[in-house]
Amino acid sequence: MVAEQGGPEDQKPQSDEARSAFVPPEGVGKSAAPSDDDHPTSEFAIPAGLTPEPPGAGSASGSVPGSGSGSDTIGSAFAPPRTHGVKQSPPAFTPAHGIPMVQLTKEAPWQDRMRTMLRMPVAERPAPEPVQRPDEAGPAVPRVLDLTLRIGELLLAGGEGAEDVEAAMFAVTRSYGLDRCEPTVTFTLLSISHQPSLVDDPVTASRTVRRRGTDYTRLAAVFRLVDDITTEDVEVSLEEAYRRLAEIRRNRHPYPGWVLTLAGGGLAGAASVLVGGNALVFVVAAAGAMLGDRLAWLFAGRGMPEFYQFVVAAMPPAAIGVALTLTHSTDIRPSAVITGGLFALLPGRALVAGVQDGLTGYYITAAARLLEVMYFFIAIVTGVLLVLYLGVQLGAQLNPEARFVAHDRPVVQILASMALCFAFAILLQQERSTVLAVTLNGGVAWVIYGAMARTAGISPVAATAVAAGLVGLFGQLFSRYRYTSSLPFITAAIGPLLPGSATYFGLLGVAQNELDRGLASLSTAVATALAIAIGVNLGSEISRLFMRVPGAVGGANRRAAKRTRGF
Repeated sequence: MVAEQGGPEDQKPQSDEARSAFVPPEGVGKSAAPSDDDHPTSEFAIPAGLTPEPPGAGSASGSVPGSGSGSDTIGSAFAPPRTHGVKQSPPAFTPAHGIPMVQLTKEAPWQDRMRTMLRMPVAERPAPEPVQRPDEAGPAVPRVLDLTLRIGELLLAGGEGAEDVEAAMFAVTRSYGLDRCEPTVTFTLLSISHQPSLVDDPVTASRTVRRRGTDYTRLAAVFRLVDDITTEDVEVSLEEAYRRLAEIRRNRHPYPGWVLTLAGGGLAGAASVLVGGNALVFVVAAAGAMLGDRLAWLFAGRGMPEFYQFVVAAMPPAAIGVALTLTHSTDIRPSAVITGGLFALLPGRALVAGVQDGLTGYYITAAARLLEVMYFFIAIVTGVLLVLYLGVQLGAQLNPEARFVAHDRPVVQILASMALCFAFAILLQQERSTVLAVTLNGGVAWVIYGAMARTAGISPVAATAVAAGLVGLFGQLFSRYRYTSSLPFITAAIGPLLPGSATYFGLLGVAQNELDRGLASLSTAVATALAIAIGVNLGSEISRLFMRVPGAVGGANRRAAKRTRGF
């Protein structure tokens, strides 16, 4: 033994590696209190000298584990400290009245219910109530996600807003019993993620939208499919949903190509009459627009990008207007012919969708849509400027002061605006049952605009915003009545409000080296376009204020995202 061979002074000091850091030094009795540095303790241990209360005393949930007495009682981590009394105790984590359960009203349309779900925090969303009965093994997650992506692809390719696409995708997944699904929509990419549980790996799928086409008949069919999937009285299995989706994809457009060409000519002719033209101007403007449409179809068949299609489509109406100026014709107003051709090309649909996505918080998609609108507008400017510059070099006397005066023809203008909306609806491939409604909606919008801008003398931009707001309001009400998308009732109705004349005079000023006048007119055109888009969105949101909110039991309402105020 080491202790028998000598005292401590005869022993060689041991190295730090030979003994544990927690072993007391030799010569120190076992009764001595250990040093705090060598004996770390828990910060939750009861200080020495403090006797804990027995488990039976006080609140049972507030018992604290003993340290010095060897108590094995484990207390709650949420219990208030012992020093607090009942009156001074901190508030509980769960209110005394409990947490209200969120239950959405089923009387509201599925668009509003799903939009409410999307705007809720994830922790507050109610558990899904499967509308469609899954198989005994549960819902087939990969197939449900694939079906959801295919439906979202058709909606996004048809021009639907990003929030409405996410709402439709969310409705499909919840109807088939998938909880904790998060859809994401950008301009060209759709993705959806499903979290089976907190311990299972998530399942994520994505799909790319590579081609877009304007067909509101197909868009309405997809909305009917989603409405049937979310309805308890209609049983739609996954196989049935895939079959109906395949039929929607295979269905031909409701109108042939020659009808679309005639509709484009009718749109341009009605727009030329709307800005002061006569019957002969109607025919000439329609001929120029149809020629431009055929050239665009030719370029599309050769695989040319849409930018060049818009360039060639804008050139024939401008060329006809310049030719009429060179012939010194007094019966035909060249400016009305060129303006009518521009009406048929302005991308009002993409502009409204882009601004709507920006106002609802989808900034990436909004930026991409607005960039697309900018490219289309540049293409139109390029085509018209090339022809106007050539006409100026040839000596064409294009008069930028020839503003349109049509105060004495209100009935003709109303009829022309309705004809423009009718032709625009045909170009958008709308269902025949919606053409009359959108035509009336556009006529009402033009009456409001004319009464404010021309009779009351209010700013044309403000009058355009108010008229577009009524278009959005009535379009939203029509869509709720028909349980379908609001785009077929809105897009064509804003046709008479598009800034065709301001765009033409701006381009003419640039072509004649009058940049101040041209840029001022172009800025007016941009302001009018933004007023249309914002007015349509505001009218749609106002309509929801008067509808039954698909809120929850306990007072939870439909909430939008709360933005920061500069910080």
